[in-house]
Amino acid sequence: MRIDGSVIVVTGASSGIGRATALALAARGGRLVLLARDEAELTALATEITANGGDALPVAVDVADADAVEAAAQRAVQRFGRIDAWVNAASVIMFGSFVEVPAADLRRVLDVNLMGYVHGCRAALPRMISQGAGVVVNVSSLLGVVALPWGSSYTMAKFAIRGLGGSLRQELRLSGVRGVKVCTVLPGPVDTPIFGNGANYSGRAASALPPVYTAERVARIIVNLIRVPRPEVIAGGLLGRAFYVQHKLFPAFAERTLAAEADRLCLSRTEPAAHTTGNLYEPAPGPGRVSGGWHGRRRERVRRAVAAVTVGAGAVALLGRLRRP
Repeated sequence: MRIDGSVIVVTGASSGIGRATALALAARGGRLVLLARDEAELTALATEITANGGDALPVAVDVADADAVEAAAQRAVQRFGRIDAWVNAASVIMFGSFVEVPAADLRRVLDVNLMGYVHGCRAALPRMISQGAGVVVNVSSLLGVVALPWGSSYTMAKFAIRGLGGSLRQELRLSGVRGVKVCTVLPGPVDTPIFGNGANYSGRAASALPPVYTAERVARIIVNLIRVPRPEVIAGGLLGRAFYVQHKLFPAFAERTLAAEADRLCLSRTEPAAHTTGNLYEPAPGPGRVSGGWHGRRRERVRRAVAAVTVGAGAVALLGRLRRP
């Protein structure tokens, strides 16, 4: 699919991966329909896109509301005539013990992170099937492969999103639908505001689990998936792919490793935090941002430098061996 001229709906467009994806698509000529709860931030983002020569329609929507998502899809078709791609990126998180967090808040995470994706797929797929073409991209997580302690609701949703994608791909294939694709992205830890904005009942301050990657990196992968769809893609660099393989080969060891690292690095042992519902029910205050301030860009530069040195050293060693008589 060509991005230039395509009509693409992005949920969670006001911050993080959704915002980075919207900006990346707009830069390539995509016509955007921006969905999120914060109307002011969506309007500001749409204004930024149009000021740079793009085309964007902001629609304030809570993706947990199926009727509102369907209405947003209708507005997209009324404005642009069709929907070529739909990116489900809206997400919230909650930290705390499974048996202690409020059941209503746990349900709210599932309503946004899972049912929001269900609503998006149900709005997008019938229209794409009738067109004979389209791409849905669902943003899951490597935490949809290995579970996160103290984050059961987020983990449940991310596991379920992978199952949703697999089931939809099978249904489309069995129905003889060849032009409509459903893709799943599995990011590793990403430098977005979600950790600081999340609900928290753990009593410990939350932060991104290193090594974090930039949201722009994930956005580039989403753009490429719309162009050339694939069923499932890891967006966590070499370390993310290595962890995925490790879990395939040694699942118990991978789970213990992630549990220990998350307990040590994701939730502070020294910095307390008051109980909060975060942005579960209301948008986070302040301007929408792509980055959460976890130094993802700086750490990516370090990783690229280390990789370049490693590859260079390997090339020198290989050249030396080839020159030996």
